[in-house]
Amino acid sequence: MHTIDRRTFSKILAVGTAGASVSALSATTASAPYRKGTAAPPSDKPGNTSLGPLKQINAGVLNIGYAEAGPAGGHPVILLHGWPYDIHSFVDVAPLLAERGYRVIVPYLRGHGTTRFRSSKAFLNGQQSVFAVDLIALMDALKIEKAILAGFDWGSRTADIVAALWPDRCKALVSVTGYLITDREFNKKPLVPKAEWTWWYQFYFATERGQLGLAKYRHDFARLIWKNVSPTWRFDNATFDRTATAFDNPDWVPIVIHNYRWRLSLAKGDPQFDGLEAQLARSPAISLPTLTLDGELDPFTPPGDGASYRSHFTGAYAHRTLKGIGHNVPQEAPKAFADAVVEVDGL
Repeated sequence: MHTIDRRTFSKILAVGTAGASVSALSATTASAPYRKGTAAPPSDKPGNTSLGPLKQINAGVLNIGYAEAGPAGGHPVILLHGWPYDIHSFVDVAPLLAERGYRVIVPYLRGHGTTRFRSSKAFLNGQQSVFAVDLIALMDALKIEKAILAGFDWGSRTADIVAALWPDRCKALVSVTGYLITDREFNKKPLVPKAEWTWWYQFYFATERGQLGLAKYRHDFARLIWKNVSPTWRFDNATFDRTATAFDNPDWVPIVIHNYRWRLSLAKGDPQFDGLEAQLARSPAISLPTLTLDGELDPFTPPGDGASYRSHFTGAYAHRTLKGIGHNVPQEAPKAFADAVVEVDGL
């Protein structure tokens, strides 16, 4: 998780405390078509349990596992999951987009599911830029020149980076919680205690005890996160278990730990990506058509109806806040998420 960087959180604190109650948040929502003041539609209910047979492809340093739906000749849409989640966050989104003629690709991020490093000697790197490099490699391997990118959490950050640094590979962007590119220097600055408490787990992961605890209790840990950040999502055991198998990847714990330690400058990245990280540290603007989504009940959603990150998007732009929805937006509100993809395609 850790869905907003500290630069954004500082802007949040200028508006109100990070611990503001959900009743103080925006109540704007989205449906198809989007209209302010309405709740997420009743059809936003989970119904599918599988994305179909998985495929594998060599792409860069990885052998990536992914699901695919829709016509092969459809315009590509790549859906990117977060942490601690997996491709099943899009189990109801993918068929909705496939029905509308899109070619939908849903990959496991490095360290998740059936995605593996091709070399046993690989650096199990979790710094932000490598996920974007992985995505470009996947697109190259699948011969996809340009795609709509849509994601949440780690997936939003990855999509944001590609949109910022490789705009020729991204047709349009759907980004949950807005602009998530991390500035590590800014991240060194302390926040007020309530804001720091929101990220309790990243301080836990900074310790050896935290790494051992995540390895031993990975499923319990993920379930706790799900409940905390999606307070109205009544997922059942089967839904959780389908995703939890992705955490049994032997690289999952090292990637997660390195990701959070790297963000706090407690672990080094790979020097070959220093140039990319230097560009990202300047918080590059995104000029592509963008639709940002917030879950009203997500504790990481900033107040202000997207105002805290609006300046990062300089192209055609729309914003929606989904009433009654928490952190896992595509799985909690699949129709609203799919509609956002279709809408941004027309911006």
